[in-house]
Amino acid sequence: MSGKTACFTIAGMTMLGSISQTAAGGRAVECYEPVHTPAVYDTVYEDVMVSPPGQQIVDYDPPIYGTRERVVVTVPAQVRYEVVPAATRTVYHTVRVDGGGYSWEWRVIHGRRVLCKVWRRARFERVAETVVIQPERTRRVVIPAQYDSIAEEVLVRPEQRRVIDIPAAYQTVPRRVLVREGSSGWRRVHIPRHCQD
Repeated sequence: MSGKTACFTIAGMTMLGSISQTAAGGRAVECYEPVHTPAVYDTVYEDVMVSPPGQQIVDYDPPIYGTRERVVVTVPAQVRYEVVPAATRTVYHTVRVDGGGYSWEWRVIHGRRVLCKVWRRARFERVAETVVIQPERTRRVVIPAQYDSIAEEVLVRPEQRRVIDIPAAYQTVPRRVLVREGSSGWRRVHIPRHCQD
């Protein structure tokens, strides 16, 4: 409480005492009336954000895909080893199977069994023989790889977007602000024939 307000309060108490004396038949020396000073307001204008900044897509082109053929290995090359049997041929030639010459043998001649010396010619026969022309060997066999053509999807052009930046939106709005607070006090008044200066 300020000193001025305290003085008004004391003066008010003194005035109430005077009113009591007046009601009792006394004479008023000073009179006061309450004074109310209203608060003073003013209007100020300020910018407030209505919407924050952002982005907006205004144009969109989807990606474009195409097809491309590519040759791939479906079965890789292989190497294996196989046995090649020996190559043979049959040849014929004459061989002596019996050398011939003299030999002794028993014979029955006119009912008599006699030992005779016999001359025999040499005996030949034609025999077949298999001969190896090329011996058995191991051969390396290469099986070539198998290829195939496949179609695959490829990106021709990526998606395209056009984005614009939207600035924040502001609006000026009024706002009521307090300039001076209201106050209450007492003011001395002059009422003829009642209150004197």
